[in-house]
Amino acid sequence: MKAIKNIGLVVFITGLIIFTGSIFTGSFNLNEAELDNFISSKNYKNELIKEELKKAIVTSEPLSIFEFSSKVRNAYAISNKYYDDLIAKYDAEKNWDKKGAQYQYKIYGKPHTLSFELAKIAGKGSIKENPNLFWWLTFGLGIVGALLFILPNYILLGNAGIKNNGIYLESSTNRGLIAWLVLIYLVGFYLLLYFMPDYVVNWTFIFDPISKALNGGLASQWFVYGFLYCVIMLVMAIRMYIKYRHNKYQIIRTTSVLFFQIVFAFLIPEIMTSLNMPGYDFKNAFPLDYDFFFEWNLDSLRSSGAVGLFILAWGILLTLVIVPVMVYFFGKRWYCSWVCGCGGLAETLGDPYRQHSNKTLKAWKLERWLIHSVLVFSLIMTVVTLYCYFTGTNSFLGINSQWIKDTYSFLIGAWFAGVIGTGFYPIFGNRVWCRFGCPLAAYMGIVQRFKSRFRITTNGGQCISCGNCSTYCEQGIDVRAYAQKGENIVRASCVGCGICSAVCPRGVLKLENGPEKGRINPTEVLLGNDVDLMKLINNN
Repeated sequence: MKAIKNIGLVVFITGLIIFTGSIFTGSFNLNEAELDNFISSKNYKNELIKEELKKAIVTSEPLSIFEFSSKVRNAYAISNKYYDDLIAKYDAEKNWDKKGAQYQYKIYGKPHTLSFELAKIAGKGSIKENPNLFWWLTFGLGIVGALLFILPNYILLGNAGIKNNGIYLESSTNRGLIAWLVLIYLVGFYLLLYFMPDYVVNWTFIFDPISKALNGGLASQWFVYGFLYCVIMLVMAIRMYIKYRHNKYQIIRTTSVLFFQIVFAFLIPEIMTSLNMPGYDFKNAFPLDYDFFFEWNLDSLRSSGAVGLFILAWGILLTLVIVPVMVYFFGKRWYCSWVCGCGGLAETLGDPYRQHSNKTLKAWKLERWLIHSVLVFSLIMTVVTLYCYFTGTNSFLGINSQWIKDTYSFLIGAWFAGVIGTGFYPIFGNRVWCRFGCPLAAYMGIVQRFKSRFRITTNGGQCISCGNCSTYCEQGIDVRAYAQKGENIVRASCVGCGICSAVCPRGVLKLENGPEKGRINPTEVLLGNDVDLMKLINNN
């Protein structure tokens, strides 16, 4: 069995190396007709950008993606600088008419997005010509290798139930060298995905046939990410099924997050896009879906007829009614551990790293300040956005609408939720984003703490203080401290994953939905010789 695992590891790493190395393959250049078609499709109003792009990328000499991207970005920069200089000149001369006329010639958009669009057209080479072959050489090998590594655990773990032996002895799960290498790879992946997608355009060529079949168009970097997200969750869910096969709650919960991610977050939006409807994830509630009230989304929904208006009404209903009502009856676990894609990835891919969640008081204080600050940030951004949208102004109380949206998207949407939230799994635990950054988790946490039927009950008389529960709590809760006192666990951060109950050898912990009365039952800890037991008995 161990030999099969080792073979699987080699196959997986081979697929990963080919996938990573594919970035450096192929060539990129355009002919003049292709460039003309692109300029026409973008409706650019100035000739300068055409001249600059023609000098840069209309060439018989094949370019690497890095050379191609650099030349394209430079062409856009030269064009925009020319008109920026004219705008500044006419502004100094107070020639307002000529100043205003220059704006129509500027090229708007992020440089990496503009470069990606051209690279998608200009790409040539074996990957673009043989996408199915390279799918099997990358994803195919990765999936087969991962399964060969995971499936023998069904026999190796035996029938003894959940085993977590050796997690602090292996480099991959004890913040050793392997864990740091995984972190570096994940962070690098997210940096490319968010900030340099033109560099990974070869990855999109691999998925063009699948994308065409689902939505009728070519694959973008986000299609690649969505497909990759689903595949990783599916493969790692098999690991969860094997490891927690004696725990019905974990089996059902894992199946639930898989269903909602694959069907609601991936397939339904892709199918809607193919039908010329807004591609919408019906489970993604505001403020986790932070751009729901952005102008472009509101305009898109309003122009999409009955479907768009339904999505708009559903999004508001989900946020203001369904989410708090469900949290009242079932706690935030109904979303964070059963529905949410972020939580689903954390519970599958992130399960080997859950023991790294910091349990210190400092971490708890940082968590409360940080996650609620993100919630406030998202609410302020939304208020400013909606005010500017309905009034037609650019700012509210001195806050520029576009600036605050760009800032939130960059700091929270990209860096916190993506680069840090997932990339840091191997070192800081699997719920970094959910614990410290998710504004929806903060919103639900407030409801769960003060107005919910959910709690984790404890039987202090059965607790042997083994510490398994605290070790594996991904939200940094010192579960053992509650269990030793027989005190219910009622915390805003608890996502109800149930792992603390699953790893308890004595059945001390139980997830329950009961009456609000008596839900919070603080218990005094009796220490020292100063406690008058007779007085305590009489008082009770």
